Amino acid sequence: MQLLSEQEIERRKDREELIKLGIDPYPAESFPINVTAADIHKNYQNNKTDYKDLSIAGRLMSRRIMGSASFAEIQDATGRLQIYVRRDDICEGEDKTYYNTVFKKLLGIGDFIGVKGYVFTTQTGEISFHVTELKVLSKSVKPLPVVKRDEEGNVYDGFTDPELRYRQRYVDLTVNPEVKQVFVTRSRIISNMRRFFDDNGWLEVETPILQAVHGGAAARPFETHHNTLDMPLFLRIANELYLKRLIVGGFEGVYEFGKMFRNEGMDRTHNPEFTSMEIYVAYKDYVWMMKMVEDLLEKVTHAIHGTTKVMVGDREIDFAGPYRKISMYDSIKEYTGIDVSEMDEQGLRAVCKDLGIETDQSMGKGKLIDEIFGAKVEAHLVQPTYITDYPIEMTPLAKKHRSKAGLVERFELFVNGKEIANAYSELNDPIDQRERFEDQLKLAARGDDEAMAMDEDFLRSLEYGMPPTAGLGIGIDRLTMMLTNKTTIQEVLFFPQMRPEKKVKIATDEDFMALGIPQGLIPALRDLNIHTLEQLKEQDVNKLFNDVCGRRKKLKLDASNPTKEEVESWLA
Repeated sequence: MQLLSEQEIERRKDREELIKLGIDPYPAESFPINVTAADIHKNYQNNKTDYKDLSIAGRLMSRRIMGSASFAEIQDATGRLQIYVRRDDICEGEDKTYYNTVFKKLLGIGDFIGVKGYVFTTQTGEISFHVTELKVLSKSVKPLPVVKRDEEGNVYDGFTDPELRYRQRYVDLTVNPEVKQVFVTRSRIISNMRRFFDDNGWLEVETPILQAVHGGAAARPFETHHNTLDMPLFLRIANELYLKRLIVGGFEGVYEFGKMFRNEGMDRTHNPEFTSMEIYVAYKDYVWMMKMVEDLLEKVTHAIHGTTKVMVGDREIDFAGPYRKISMYDSIKEYTGIDVSEMDEQGLRAVCKDLGIETDQSMGKGKLIDEIFGAKVEAHLVQPTYITDYPIEMTPLAKKHRSKAGLVERFELFVNGKEIANAYSELNDPIDQRERFEDQLKLAARGDDEAMAMDEDFLRSLEYGMPPTAGLGIGIDRLTMMLTNKTTIQEVLFFPQMRPEKKVKIATDEDFMALGIPQGLIPALRDLNIHTLEQLKEQDVNKLFNDVCGRRKKLKLDASNPTKEEVESWLA
């Protein structure tokens, strides 16, 4: 059973009345549109003669009924526009039903309408749309939240609850139109990155989301099963190993924007489904990649904001290069005073204990160093900073450092305390790569559920030969957070992952009877749209007493009227 509010019940009645009048609340035919609200506001004053014979559509967002004429506001994808509706303009002949009944009584806030007419300026100087034809396009049977705004645009009683906003993004976008700009900016970030790559001659490609081996990153995968092949498959945690196969195959530069899936925790910067961009360019290394990233982010930031400087919280971040570079070992030494470069696993465990960092037995040397770095260094990396030259244990897919034993050629870019990019000089030695995978299997045997799996086909591809290659991954969600000054990843995802909604428990007759309500009066409660114990407890005792008595009579129930004291006991 669907629980309906009084407004929802009334809106459903209005829908039925429209049908009775021969008006389809959801017509099938298209409605022609030749102008937008933004176009009218921007250009009407300069080209007044051009704004006749127009057609526009949108949601009805407010109304001021004034007898035979009314003002209202509609909202399309570009903004709001005041419309002027006069009874004699939209009603032909003597029958004024379309205005007096349809427009004034059966339409409501949130309904989609299409209007034709022309633009004019009111006596108060407001640009408005004079309606000569009005068509119902879609009847809303659930009311929008009421968001009040004063003349300065300040919002009162707004739709602000984060859980409701993220769960019902369609409502959020409707009543908080400024939210749209975040996602417009997100799209512009991606399109500008794509243009940068395309201008360099690199090819956009697509790789499998369902993979037989989860590889390319240290993360726990989501697992599924393919019935026809009768085999397990994994949602990809990275697309790295497939993109490298394409470099083996002869492409010299490939990139992909794609969804990744990691069966891990959720917080302000992590969602189990996220968007990453990965790019691989042959005959390059991680030193070249640093300069490329600086050029990329500088151009993208400037395209979005007109400057390389952006506010992230109360901090000004400058994305203009060059960025600071510091090795992982040196960064730990700088912020803890401890040199971990020569420590073994036991020594690192002792450091973690001294620093109050929790560990477990599944963690190897690389994980322990990463825990120290995450706890004591990351928060200090505010301006764009490259952390370089990672321990080999932390990075099974990167090439050994050309001059520093025990390290790999890798960098991560940190901004405002968060990692937004990760890059390697890619490992292309198939023998070394197999040994690294075997080390990962040992970690998995110790209980590390984020260790990489052995990918025999990828190893086979390397055996055919892969040229020297630089690879990069950028987290699109986190980059968007920074360029839109948002503090949670949920703000930059249209539909972030949410816990299931709590199901409303419909009360049974026995539930009502347990409160002392006679079974013969329960139909009266249900007719009053009281279907849960919570709804019952919210009732005013005097109103409920009068309503139950009235419904008992209307429904001709075979039961006596309750006393006011009895009704009061139901609500106790």
